[in-house]
Amino acid sequence: MTGFIYEKDADGIVTITMDMPGQSANTMSDAYDGFMSETISRLEAEDGLTGVVIASAKNTFFAGADLNSILDTGTTSADFFVYIEKSKGYFRRIEKLPVPVVAAINGAALGGGYELCLACNRRIVVDNPKAIVGLPEVTLGLLPGAGGVVRLTALLGLEKALPRLLEGKPAKPADALKEGMVDEMVGAEEQLVPAAKAWIKANPDAAAQPWDRKGFKYPGGNADAPNVRMTTVVAPTLLYKKTRGRMPAPEKILDIAVNSMRMGFDSALRAESRGICKLITTPEARAAIGTFFFGLNGIKNGKHRPAGDRWQAGSSAILGAGMMGAGIAFAHAARGLPAWLKDMDIAKAEKGKAYSEGLVTKGIKRGQMDEAKGKALLDRIKPTENDADYKGADIIIEAVFEDIALKEKVIPATFKQLGDTGIYGSNTSTLPISLLAESCPDPSRFIGIHFFSPVDKMQLVELIVGEKTSEETVRKAYDYVMQIGKTPIIVNDSRGFFTSRVFGTYTDEGASLVIDGVDPVLIERAAWLAGMPVGPLAVSDEVSLILQKKVYDTHQVLDQRLGVTDGYPADMTATVAVTHKMVEMERGGRQYGGGFYDYGADGGKSLWPGIRQFARGNSDIPLQDVEDRLIYRQVIETLRCYNEGVLRNEVEANVGSIFGIGFPAYTGGALQFVQGVGVEAFAKRAGELTEAYGDRFALPSAALDKLREDKEKAA
Repeated sequence: MTGFIYEKDADGIVTITMDMPGQSANTMSDAYDGFMSETISRLEAEDGLTGVVIASAKNTFFAGADLNSILDTGTTSADFFVYIEKSKGYFRRIEKLPVPVVAAINGAALGGGYELCLACNRRIVVDNPKAIVGLPEVTLGLLPGAGGVVRLTALLGLEKALPRLLEGKPAKPADALKEGMVDEMVGAEEQLVPAAKAWIKANPDAAAQPWDRKGFKYPGGNADAPNVRMTTVVAPTLLYKKTRGRMPAPEKILDIAVNSMRMGFDSALRAESRGICKLITTPEARAAIGTFFFGLNGIKNGKHRPAGDRWQAGSSAILGAGMMGAGIAFAHAARGLPAWLKDMDIAKAEKGKAYSEGLVTKGIKRGQMDEAKGKALLDRIKPTENDADYKGADIIIEAVFEDIALKEKVIPATFKQLGDTGIYGSNTSTLPISLLAESCPDPSRFIGIHFFSPVDKMQLVELIVGEKTSEETVRKAYDYVMQIGKTPIIVNDSRGFFTSRVFGTYTDEGASLVIDGVDPVLIERAAWLAGMPVGPLAVSDEVSLILQKKVYDTHQVLDQRLGVTDGYPADMTATVAVTHKMVEMERGGRQYGGGFYDYGADGGKSLWPGIRQFARGNSDIPLQDVEDRLIYRQVIETLRCYNEGVLRNEVEANVGSIFGIGFPAYTGGALQFVQGVGVEAFAKRAGELTEAYGDRFALPSAALDKLREDKEKAA
């Protein structure tokens, strides 16, 4: 059978090898429906059948649902219910076969792929880090709708199943085996089918699933067990702390998992179907699928990358061994890229390498790497004080202090060490790349490469294209970022680029709310309720008020140099009025002993009572207005970047806002937020905020026209 290869051996065991034609992976496409229906019907009618092995001819086992069809068809809840019930009906028929069924997992089995495995009597996986299993649907605003919630709860018990269901993290083979998500692990792919057949022969009476047997008890306790009851009481509170009530999928998963233990198995499956049908139409699900699946996959697959051959750096140098430079060196070495770490003297360079040594020590203690891998990583980082050591490097990253005069001195002095086909990147968060490029001997090979701190944890890298940066350089920079395991977005040159510029409006609006007399506790709480990871006052302390002032002062110098007034695009009036005054009062932020918060020796913190001295207005501002001011301010600045051409497309705007700024993930990103609210409703609310609080909320109409056009195209 084309698509599903059907082979019966002399022992009566049928091996079904999934190989969907014209697809790189097996998915629940329209063609799948026909293949699965015909295959199961044939198995149900097969004479002399003793067992079934389900395998894959692809690099992955099974990828699950086709999300394109879910988004593109405009499926109604009623239509989708029929579809999902039909899909899980196939899995239930597999469970009801009178012979043992084994999944031979040769590669990733995620979502519907792992749900297929759960419908089998045994799951055997190959010991390959790419052969991950799991149910990531929650990350897309959905729930596992083909039996995943119900079966994983029955397989592992509620307490063990919930973390995998609510977090959506896949498990590598060894972890999956340890947790009971799979039953056996083999060393090589060619051992999978023989191991499956051997188990079938040894267990001819193992056809019935545990949950279909009389007297079945959930691992870890049934619904009335004290520990399970405690979990059901505590879980909703813990979940709310994470989701803030903004993400319906985790709540629905928890509800179905708990209640599946209190009803019949088939009734629980039907409740699960109703649950996913409710979620599929939510703006949170559509936003998550658009950004976290299609958006991120598009970036990883090079959809927004300039055309051309793939490029890979073989050697690198990082100039400046401070925290940022040290973090970049670690990122290089962790991905196998040798790195020279250069500073003015060897002691500073060695200190920079010590940062990586600390990270390696932690990684070994946590079991993330062994001693040999840790040593190999550290051996790739070579501290130096001599420019000649890195002559011929494929990529040089300048990561010295955010001082334009210093950078203009370092760039021409070190560019000559670059290899003939190499590229030179300046790690800067706000300084114009085209201006810095004037000091570069070959500006066509010069690009901004903005890392985020701490580099070992932050995945986003902002690539800033200067006026003379060549497409080849952009392509190589894109490939380099992918090479070191980061996520690139490309933006055009501007003061503050995209992420720093928008982030500054968030902290500035926090200061503006202080001036308006809003209680600082309410400001931070409103940010939390809106979905921001950290309040504007707390995050100002973390990045340091002194740094914020230095950035502002740097741009004042740039204004004088360029002969302009207020050249920085975003309004920083409140920052100057509050943050700069606090710096003068020697409250520079957390690392300087205190800022908006006071910090105790025990690690605790509390809001500084002196904040109230900056209040100039009436604190009687509705909570919804406080939330909207913090969110809309960022979105409107993003729209301005989009309108000015700093941002090239919605996808990079959305991904950059979430991973670079911490914009609420449930929205799908800053521009997707507008689409989720509705362009007209968003414009109306922005108008209300403008009238009440000032022109910083005024909308660039051309950007809204772009979004309207994008929405019409999508429809």
